[in-house]
Amino acid sequence: MSSPVLGIMTLYLNEHRALEERSIYRRMILEGRKRGLDIYVFTPADVHPGGKQIEAMVFHEEKGWSREWRSFPDLIFDRCRIQRNRRFQQLLAFRQKYGHLLFLNRPLRNKWTIHQTLSEKSAFREHLPETVLFQDMSDVNRMLKASSLVYLKPINGTGGRGILRVERSSSEANTVLVQGRDQKRRIITPRKVHLSRLGALLQHWNMKDKYLVQKGIQLQLPNGRVHDYRMLVQKNGEGQWELTGCAGRMGAEKSVTSNLHGGGQAVAMSRLMKQWISDEELRAEINTTAEKFGIDVASFLEDTYGDLCELALDLAIDKSGHIYLLEVNPKPAREVFARIGERDIYYKAITQPLDYALWVYRNKPSDVGVSRRPAVPKPTTPKSARVKRTRRIK
Repeated sequence: MSSPVLGIMTLYLNEHRALEERSIYRRMILEGRKRGLDIYVFTPADVHPGGKQIEAMVFHEEKGWSREWRSFPDLIFDRCRIQRNRRFQQLLAFRQKYGHLLFLNRPLRNKWTIHQTLSEKSAFREHLPETVLFQDMSDVNRMLKASSLVYLKPINGTGGRGILRVERSSSEANTVLVQGRDQKRRIITPRKVHLSRLGALLQHWNMKDKYLVQKGIQLQLPNGRVHDYRMLVQKNGEGQWELTGCAGRMGAEKSVTSNLHGGGQAVAMSRLMKQWISDEELRAEINTTAEKFGIDVASFLEDTYGDLCELALDLAIDKSGHIYLLEVNPKPAREVFARIGERDIYYKAITQPLDYALWVYRNKPSDVGVSRRPAVPKPTTPKSARVKRTRRIK
């Protein structure tokens, strides 16, 4: 009996076919092999125009990465993150054309839509910072009247790109301090401006219908750096949601976000929270509440948007111990656990999707998804585009 096949679908980062998480995929392939799961990596650009085969990336310990023409997989693990280019358009076309295939996870919506969806459930509302969709500067001014701290976030942003922090000065009337990162994740020079000039400063950011205005939560540690927590919840080998792990993140100096790709530092959750909240009993209560909250959010979003297999929740905790949901990420990275030395959790974060994939394969209805097609002859391609059956990837 042949092994079930899992295709990890991602997007190239550039025209040189660079991949962001190749080391993770390599480990998934090796761990899958131990479980009797055949795994390869592909992008929508690798699908043959005839729609029958995929020029897949495969990994073997003895020869490293290479390419092979492969049939469509039994299951697809979608790891594609938002890009603003033709590669993302290829992804949208793939999802539309092959939406009948068996996916472990379906795409979520933008941050504004997710916020609105979660707001529908009363149990979640108290964990959501006040948020509106930016229409004009009146939204920012109104929020600044109610709160001394406001964040401006792109509705489709990732990795801290384009996030601005606007804080009212405690010593200078009608003055705010603007900090943040540009779209390339670079820290912008902090500026003090009069409220009347804030609109002019933000004008070139093109925010209408593309940004959120969100009430800020004071999260600066005694060293002046901001912090939050990254929680990972995943489906296990029995198809049930469970907490995989939660780690603290401390932002780089002068950064308004804690993202690791922006220079942030990973810290064990227990160690970071102890710096913030001294009451041990309260910390234990926070951990219990956060775990239940994370699983409830994942279950609710899956019921709303379709199949999911993992989610990362970025959580903020104020001094009183109240938990706020800052963001939901359906394509989470895992390196935060490796960076804090929690190797068992890191291993679990890598292997849980594989165990879940096997559970889905064994329990799928006979009329759902698509069976792996038998091997077919290599597609005919123009001479200039021909590749060997197997070739090394540099």
